[in-house]
Amino acid sequence: MKWRTILSILFAFSLLQTVHAGAAGIPVIVCIQCHSVQPNPLGQPVKLWQSSIHAEHGITCNACHGGDPMDSAQAMSPSRGFRGVPIPTAIPALCGGCHMGVAGYYMKSAHGLTLGKGGPTCVTCHGSHSITSASLDIISKKNCTPCHSFEKARMIKSAMLNTDQMLKTIEKRIKILKNQGVETDNLEKRLFSLRNRFHVMFHSLDVKLIIQESDHIQAELEKTSEVGGAGIGPIAGAFAVGWALLLALFFYLIKINLD
Repeated sequence: MKWRTILSILFAFSLLQTVHAGAAGIPVIVCIQCHSVQPNPLGQPVKLWQSSIHAEHGITCNACHGGDPMDSAQAMSPSRGFRGVPIPTAIPALCGGCHMGVAGYYMKSAHGLTLGKGGPTCVTCHGSHSITSASLDIISKKNCTPCHSFEKARMIKSAMLNTDQMLKTIEKRIKILKNQGVETDNLEKRLFSLRNRFHVMFHSLDVKLIIQESDHIQAELEKTSEVGGAGIGPIAGAFAVGWALLLALFFYLIKINLD
């Protein structure tokens, strides 16, 4: 009888630590289904896409190429919005449909003013299928020097380094709190908004504006850091104490049943 009680306690304790994830149905995308089994170059886009930030967030072929991703017969039908490979001059507006704010800065920048004249579009720097998460690593000699010198790009990157480091530090802190069971939704939304504002600003290529806006964003990040450190810290501590008490009760009950 004692062992039954112990097993019941163990079962209940395990439930506290287990998250049951429902098996969500994933729709079949006919574009991926068809192209993934084709030889290069037709199969290469799928391979590149699979490790991209778009794939991670469920952004599939039709978001950029149009068409019907659920109907193999109509997948490439113009009547279903299929556009094929977007022409270079249409790319900023197409990307800007999801990445709001970026297109406006880009169009007024030195990059945007050369659109249609051989200048770079979004895919020049970010790629078209193997798109990675936006980071300062994109600003590099490898990516910038095929078109111009690296000097201005270096100044822009330098102006953004401190802010970028603050974003990463706060992101790590929020993850720690989240793993401790602390409600972090508001902090995550605030950080997401500031990170977007930070990345959008770069596309202006205006060093003075970037330095000025970086200062403002850093001030906002300081406030976020204070909330994450001082405001939530005591809650996390209370949660840890509560969990320790639960463990103590668990072992106390086992001891009683063994005696």
